[in-house]
Amino acid sequence: MNGKELKAMVSDWKVATLIILVVISVFAIAPHFDSNGNLATNIQYGLDLQQGAWIQLEFGAEVVGFTTDRPLGEFLTELSTSLDTEVILVDETHIEIRKSYSQEELEPIFAAAGGKITTYSPGVSKSTAEVAKLILENKINSFGTKDAKVQTLTGMNNVARYVRVELAGVDMNQAQDIVGQQGKFEIRVQTLGNETEHVLFGDSITSVQTPSQEPPGSNQWGVSFTLDEAGATAFQEAAIKHGATRDPVNHNLLMILDGNTVYSAPLSEDLAGKLQSEKIRQLYASTGTGKAGTQAAQNLEIHLRAGALPVDVKIAGSGGVSAPLGERYKMMALLAGLFALLTVAFVVFYRYREPGIVLPMVLINASEILILLGFISLIRFQLDLPTIAGLIAVLGTGIDQLVIITDEILHEGKVPSPNLYLKRLSRALGIIVVAAATVFIAMAPLALMDLSSLKGFAIITILGVLVGVIITRPAYGKIIMEILSK
Repeated sequence: MNGKELKAMVSDWKVATLIILVVISVFAIAPHFDSNGNLATNIQYGLDLQQGAWIQLEFGAEVVGFTTDRPLGEFLTELSTSLDTEVILVDETHIEIRKSYSQEELEPIFAAAGGKITTYSPGVSKSTAEVAKLILENKINSFGTKDAKVQTLTGMNNVARYVRVELAGVDMNQAQDIVGQQGKFEIRVQTLGNETEHVLFGDSITSVQTPSQEPPGSNQWGVSFTLDEAGATAFQEAAIKHGATRDPVNHNLLMILDGNTVYSAPLSEDLAGKLQSEKIRQLYASTGTGKAGTQAAQNLEIHLRAGALPVDVKIAGSGGVSAPLGERYKMMALLAGLFALLTVAFVVFYRYREPGIVLPMVLINASEILILLGFISLIRFQLDLPTIAGLIAVLGTGIDQLVIITDEILHEGKVPSPNLYLKRLSRALGIIVVAAATVFIAMAPLALMDLSSLKGFAIITILGVLVGVIITRPAYGKIIMEILSK
């Protein structure tokens, strides 16, 4: 093929589109050497391929089906009071109780309130699960950990009992500090003796500063935060009512995170004097000294910024991957991909015995994988073992479709005329589109359902099918026509 013919082929919009996407993908992947001289890319690896931890949390709540002859508002109010927790109406016959109770414990309480339990499912409603997922993602982002997956595991009854969090590059202790707690923040004031009175919850906080030393230059760490107008009013009224402004020594201010006191001290004389006449919106929670104080301040900042989960959670399972094991998996995955590509090339060469056909097939197949990797890098999608399995599946189905195109064109063992070539190419592409549609339909449920281990596989398989049908197959048809015409 001379330069003029090569230029004409590259100028074709189908081939040009393929080349442009390959170039963009290379820039998106951005292969480079890191500070240690190791080859690195922009690809985000999942928990399977690098050090990290996973935690499965169980929601401390239940969705209960009920019947009652009482007015619904009165019934829910009495239940909320008896159970000492929030009771949320899911629909006309189901409620969500945001505290952990067994069915045996609930039945007499429902009977006393004038109701009866019809169904009992541990977990939370789908809408509450989505709120919990969003809060967990905010906590993770506040920590600076972007390589994370949060998956709520919702059953066919639309009740989610568990949520699974995968944190790549984070050890187990950090993972438990970030997501293993509800993150409920409360300010209380000491009244008489060791008795305390509630002042406000974390939802009254409007802004949070990064951990700092107070006074500056000391080793005492803490977090400064700002209250909204209602929170500042409640704080001033509680301090005056319970004597914290007149006798601060005997009326400590307590800041509690998930039941643990992170701060307990009397108001300073200056702050106590100001509260007598004005509202104070800027407060500071001291968390201690040294490394422990710094870590506690960071955790407090995360929970204050992201807010509390709607229900309490407990760790139902956990695990992790060590750094050496992650590197081993990464190398094995790379070798598996290369072996698959070489095997495909060998089988195609054995069939056609013509390098002029085999080389374009293999290059088109490799470019398809490259485009998918570029897309993964751009959207920050994690590359884990199921995703790699999807790439290998795309490799296999891709070469199948290229064989269909080649065999259709060489149906009689010779290159057809241009008009006949286009008819056969159209027929081959029609077969491929139908095959792609079946793959899409088969993979769609896996991509949409909350099956985190299979979701990546399904999404990559679907993307590979779309890239093949829209980009690489038409480009291959043009390229192979130019080659076979010689």
